[in-house]
Amino acid sequence: MALTDEAIEKIKEMILSGTLRPGDKLPKEADLAERLGLSRNSLREAVRALSLIRVLDVRQGDGTYVTSLEPGLLLEALTFVVDFHRDDTVLQFLEMRRILEPAAAALAAQRMSEEDIAKLAAVVEEIGPDASLEELVANDLEFHRLIAAGTGNAVLCSIIDGMSGPTTRARIWRGLTQDRAVERTREQHLAILDAITARRPEVAQSWALIHVAGVEEWLRHAL
Repeated sequence: MALTDEAIEKIKEMILSGTLRPGDKLPKEADLAERLGLSRNSLREAVRALSLIRVLDVRQGDGTYVTSLEPGLLLEALTFVVDFHRDDTVLQFLEMRRILEPAAAALAAQRMSEEDIAKLAAVVEEIGPDASLEELVANDLEFHRLIAAGTGNAVLCSIIDGMSGPTTRARIWRGLTQDRAVERTREQHLAILDAITARRPEVAQSWALIHVAGVEEWLRHAL
């Protein structure tokens, strides 16, 4: 194992064991290096790597702290990687959405508060038959974001949010080329909303699957 990897593992073990907790300040570099049996250079590289993935927060002139370790913060690294996707991988992102979003819709039907369901309904009602394609795509992104948030699962919400961006271009392309794409999207949003409102997780899951799979199937044929 490389020395930097060993240093990363030792710091991770301190966090997992509870020796370091979210918000804690790390000991001084020299003291921590001696305690872990590491060189200061290895420790420094490990701290730099862990700060890049938001496990540690290096504050100039103050010290290094363990972050909150909240899922949304830690998954920012995933979002960064997703931003570098190529067009030929967009189907893989849609496959991931097809797996995750129906499950999210089912959970939302069980857990979403009445207040958040009202917000979801307002988003659906914002889009009329004369909406522009740009408005529809923005509305679609917000619709799916609210459902993911309604699961109460921060990890699932962050992953779905990261998966949505790379498929935006496919949504626009579909809206421009497929007959009744805008109308069909709104109808499916209404069906998902109705199922969530009625607290019917299986129905919400089924409609979400139809919704995402439709985009995926269209893109497979288009490519």
